[in-house]
Amino acid sequence: MSLSNTEFQGAEDIERQQRRAQNVRKLTKRFRVLIIGRANAGKTTILQRVCNTTEQPKVFNRKGHKIDLSKLSPTAQRGEHDIENEMIFKSNTAFVFHDSHGFEAGRASELDKVKDFLQKCSTNKHLSDHLHVIW
Repeated sequence: MSLSNTEFQGAEDIERQQRRAQNVRKLTKRFRVLIIGRANAGKTTILQRVCNTTEQPKVFNRKGHKIDLSKLSPTAQRGEHDIENEMIFKSNTAFVFHDSHGFEAGRASELDKVKDFLQKCSTNKHLSDHLHVIW
């Protein structure tokens, strides 16, 4: 059975995308993902599902120091996120997640924080420090 021209081109595209992904993987060991949504909308829960875990992520500040979530107030654990902080799930360390504070109607300051973060990430010297996905 022979492939049609369209099927053949589709297979070539997939192979090209796989080679490209492998090349990017050589340059960075972890993909950096920003998740954006309303405060307390379940962004962290979605990330838990994606990473196949029910555990809370480990959170690190800009300097790489681990943040002890047990010392934060309950409101700080839910919805109060510094976009600069890195969240890493033990079950899937190939991803570094950044959580927006949450967008609420009329709060332009949160949009400004995201814009500043995107600008900073896009000008980083190393590909591993760039933002790879916005979800």
